[in-house]
Amino acid sequence: MSSALDQLKATGTVVVSDSGDFEAIDVYKPQDATTNPSLILAAANKPAYQKLINVAVEYGKSKGGDIESQANAAQDRLLVEFGKEILAIIPGRVSTEVDARLSFDKAATIAKAKHLIELYQSVGIPKERVLIKIASTWEGIQAARELERDEQIHCNLTLLFGFGQAVACAEAGVTLISPFVGRILDWYKKSTGKTFEGDQDPGVQSVKKIFSYYKQHGYKTIVMGASFRNTGEIKALAGVDFLTISPNLLEELKNDYSDVPKRLDAEAVSSPNKQPKVSYVDNEPEFRWTLLQDQMAFDKLHEGIKKFAEDGETLKSLLRQKLQA
Repeated sequence: MSSALDQLKATGTVVVSDSGDFEAIDVYKPQDATTNPSLILAAANKPAYQKLINVAVEYGKSKGGDIESQANAAQDRLLVEFGKEILAIIPGRVSTEVDARLSFDKAATIAKAKHLIELYQSVGIPKERVLIKIASTWEGIQAARELERDEQIHCNLTLLFGFGQAVACAEAGVTLISPFVGRILDWYKKSTGKTFEGDQDPGVQSVKKIFSYYKQHGYKTIVMGASFRNTGEIKALAGVDFLTISPNLLEELKNDYSDVPKRLDAEAVSSPNKQPKVSYVDNEPEFRWTLLQDQMAFDKLHEGIKKFAEDGETLKSLLRQKLQA
């Protein structure tokens, strides 16, 4: 009998590795890979990746300027070095994240995205193999709209917790969204004191609602469930477009031989019980009000931005020390 991982792939779900540790990615044969500041920071502290740190530090020095300018340049180059190594392993695309501190600055997000793509191109990686990860704030979504439309730069809208965020992303024509299943579960467990499993998991329910809405209204944006806490959440979403999964949960799925039936089907959800159309086009106040009314989404979005920014700063501090050595 096939492993749960192979069965998951057979449902039509594209498996994506959620890791900065490219040495562990090849074991599970994913199509794509995602990274974020926390994952890159964890990998960068391992001796095996010091050669990438060295390349980034030399690049930072070559750009001149004060130590802060050099550290910023080195950090961007390090993200690209990790992405380049990952792309040598996988056949698809890698997601690389814009500095979380830019999450409320549309112009700066666009500039950083274009710079990262230029860096990728300078090391021989075409922009078609890169997804730029941007937080699902109003400013981030509008930046992604312009990047997709004007620059043909494909975007992965991350830190997505609320239905309103998902609607706005689809209307912006972004390539892919990453609803954070496990973090939604975390919030509900903490706020209610209850445990949730399978279809009762509020993170699973959120992704199912978004998936159905997109298919019912003809949106092409890919739904990629992310941030899982257990394989039960993953199996409950078998059949969704993409799932990005950490190496430890990929290993569990690889060694699990229980049945994994298809749970989501684009054709099955496209017609019955159609969800009413919602729109936030050119309506920033309504988007912000909707987000504010969803306490979970509001809390987790801002908590996530803060944590990614902190890990990004820790990574830059490591590079700053190397630059000053």
